[in-house]
Amino acid sequence: MTKGLHVTEEHEQGQSVAERRHLPGVNLGDLLEGVEVRSRVPLREITIRQVTHDSRKVQPGALFVAIPGVATDGTLFAKEAVAKGAIAVLSEATVPAHWPSEIPWVQTAEARKALATTAAKFFGKPANALKLVGVTGTNGKTTTTSLIDSILRASGAKTGLFGTIKYHTPAGEYPAPNTTPESVDLQEFFAEIRDTGGTYATMEASSHALALDRLWGCHFAAAVFTNLTRDHIDFHKDFEHYFAAKRKLFEGTGAGVPDVAVINTDDDWGKKLVGLAKKTFTYGLTNGSDLKAKKFALSFSGLNFAAQTPAGTIQVESPLVGRINVYNILAAIGAAIGLGIPNEVIEAGIRNLHAVAGRFQRVDAGQPFLVVVDYAHTDDALQNLIRTARELLTKGRIITVFGCGGSRDRTKRPIMGETSGRLSDLTILTSDNPRQEDPLKIISDIVVGMQKSTGKYLIEPDRAKAISRAMEEARAGDIVLLAGKGHEDYQIFADKTIHFDDREEARKALGARGYSAEQKMESGK
Repeated sequence: MTKGLHVTEEHEQGQSVAERRHLPGVNLGDLLEGVEVRSRVPLREITIRQVTHDSRKVQPGALFVAIPGVATDGTLFAKEAVAKGAIAVLSEATVPAHWPSEIPWVQTAEARKALATTAAKFFGKPANALKLVGVTGTNGKTTTTSLIDSILRASGAKTGLFGTIKYHTPAGEYPAPNTTPESVDLQEFFAEIRDTGGTYATMEASSHALALDRLWGCHFAAAVFTNLTRDHIDFHKDFEHYFAAKRKLFEGTGAGVPDVAVINTDDDWGKKLVGLAKKTFTYGLTNGSDLKAKKFALSFSGLNFAAQTPAGTIQVESPLVGRINVYNILAAIGAAIGLGIPNEVIEAGIRNLHAVAGRFQRVDAGQPFLVVVDYAHTDDALQNLIRTARELLTKGRIITVFGCGGSRDRTKRPIMGETSGRLSDLTILTSDNPRQEDPLKIISDIVVGMQKSTGKYLIEPDRAKAISRAMEEARAGDIVLLAGKGHEDYQIFADKTIHFDDREEARKALGARGYSAEQKMESGK
């Protein structure tokens, strides 16, 4: 079952945001308004003081929503939930034999939609007080949402941001166990944004979240599509189902279609989404797009270009680098225009975002070669990363270090191997998060594609040693790319999870070669 979302301090105190607010509770009958109910045994007037799908977090007065999962069914935990204080159960299953008559058992057609609906009702439908912005696609979601949030904050608004790296509300920052929070947690965060004076919430709308109805009942003021490439096929089974999950954001998630859609029509899948929302802005680098960039130059110092938009020309000055960030910036501009943000505020918001953790993030200790950490973990993202580096390279080689996650889509492994072998001068194959798989077997899958490219490669399963080897191989003018983990500060093995941060390991490896922050400061004097 999905782990609940609370700040570390809240874990220690055992309190949720809802508990701290001392919410008065909602009548069960009122909570079930809008839920497709098949049967109820029996339904009496009771006050619900918590909505949860996690039996471990049940508190007295809870409505326990039993969610069918991939590995198990929440219905199996219903008795445990009641023992902890749940006073009603909502499930897709029929009432079990010998179920206690004093505990209402409500059968529904779709438990996940019911969880989202009851959670929204429990927190007073907080999304109605906010303008929601959703960004979906395979690559670019984190940077695009960060740009949009920066623009909104430049307008003076109080905001919420939910994505791969972290969540934030006007009340503080939270860890991000999922790219998109579970529906009950998301509604709780919406309530916190509303209650602290916030007016916007921007989120990465992952394909998992859309397929599992975490966003059910949310109306989006703006929805953005970045691109679609191979990823998560282990979950969606095929590319068509993967796209269908993304499409849900534009068809509407139970609360009407988005007010405006912002779609990358340089991507063929994006073209299939045009016309679904009330209004559509297209963007891209080809002719015919509503938003496009004119005469941009690529350099390590950032991006400067004039964006042609339906709201006029917007002058872009951004510390972000690479062609992929031209796309991300255009997407953010489109969303901001759709929300009615003035051009000068858009320009300021873009300038204000100096970096996104683990996205083409430089590690600089005064070494004569560039070291970049990036989250690229799909073949398309890896290709974009290496091509970005190649466009910025004036001399030298590209050395790429990467691996693939275990217990995940195996089909992308040889494709990523072929991509790196074809585009890099040297690839060092290593571990990512091997999970339950043998790291060497994962690497073997990558090698199949690597050998098709005839590119040079080395194998070092120990990621720390692989990063160190890359620093030893690097010469003046080279670019070292550490791909796949980005902002992550952990590594997952079958029997343990350890602290591991590519940025820290890069600094250690550079330090071992005599480079350091102190040396950098000295050389800069």
